[in-house]
Amino acid sequence: MITPLIPFADPHAAYAKRRQEILDAVARVFDSGRYILGPEVAAFEADFAAWLGPAHTAGCASGTDAIELALRAMGVGPGKAVFTVSHTAVATVAAIERAGGVPVLVDIDVETYTMSPTSFEEAVTALQTVRPDLTPAVVVPVHLYGHPCDMDAITTVAHNHGLAVLEDCAQAHGARYKGHKVGTLGTAAAFSFYPTKNLGALGDGGAVAANDPTLAEALNALRQYGWKERYISAVPGINSRLDPVQAAVLRVQLRYLDADNAARRHLAALYTETLDAGELILPQTAVWAEPVFHLYVVRCLDDREGFRKFLHQKGIGTAVHYPQPVHLQPAYMGRILTIPQHLPITEQIAPQLVSLPMFPQLGEKEVELVAKAVGEWAKAGA
Repeated sequence: MITPLIPFADPHAAYAKRRQEILDAVARVFDSGRYILGPEVAAFEADFAAWLGPAHTAGCASGTDAIELALRAMGVGPGKAVFTVSHTAVATVAAIERAGGVPVLVDIDVETYTMSPTSFEEAVTALQTVRPDLTPAVVVPVHLYGHPCDMDAITTVAHNHGLAVLEDCAQAHGARYKGHKVGTLGTAAAFSFYPTKNLGALGDGGAVAANDPTLAEALNALRQYGWKERYISAVPGINSRLDPVQAAVLRVQLRYLDADNAARRHLAALYTETLDAGELILPQTAVWAEPVFHLYVVRCLDDREGFRKFLHQKGIGTAVHYPQPVHLQPAYMGRILTIPQHLPITEQIAPQLVSLPMFPQLGEKEVELVAKAVGEWAKAGA
């Protein structure tokens, strides 16, 4: 097996660059003697809220837990329909089911690969006929690959039908919609701090952001057994606390997030400028979007696996996000609700997507080498 000279992602590169700062931050936690929640988590929550905008942030154990906790705090449970897309990490849908809700999957926009507002509205309207036993409760737009959803259109539909809006910002820390940061545009927002994310820990972590103090209070209780006072559960909760060691790491990483996002945008622009597209469709940016390129995803219209194999032989790592839409995966096929029954855009593009190397420490020369290899592949297929 060829070890990629240019990896698809490299979270270690950020650690290596900030190693002493991170080690000092971790030592501070060890020396404090506070190993569950405590001042380090509270400090990160305050730092992240100040950077993002909402008044309240609750750290938790993962991005998946962030979605589940937010949905529970919004009152989702049995009989409540939660609308999202099938073209997402399975964690989005898994969290809806863990919260007790019923996922309803809709189609995506062919250019941004994010939720189609038209498909969402059609699904909300059709639900009363398809499943009259379900109550529309929440929509979870996923800001996929670092590109924002069309939030004005989505929130208009949601408000017209009485739905809350939970933004899935796992891949979009710092992305903007019409000048406003994602995570500030709905009822609440869920974030992941998985190591490869734009804001990544050195392990798992997540957070929910919200302006509503009642919602924030519910989140703080739900993440720790439903406690409002120690050892007394006011509501059924779970154990999902952000680890203080990861909080310390995230406080360091947060200081570099805006610069890291600028680096991602620069690399994406360089890709777009230098790639010989051939049979590839390059990422499209909506006029209202300022993406942060968590991933640089191209569509390979012919022989995706041949394309990936060619790049692998050149020492270039790639990935696929995602190999199968959620509704076609074995755990969900035949039992999960999609409106319409088939999702034509989702099903069309899933076999075509390839993620090229993208991380802030990637060099311009490495991007040029990727572009050169893509050009060689295009000529070979001509």
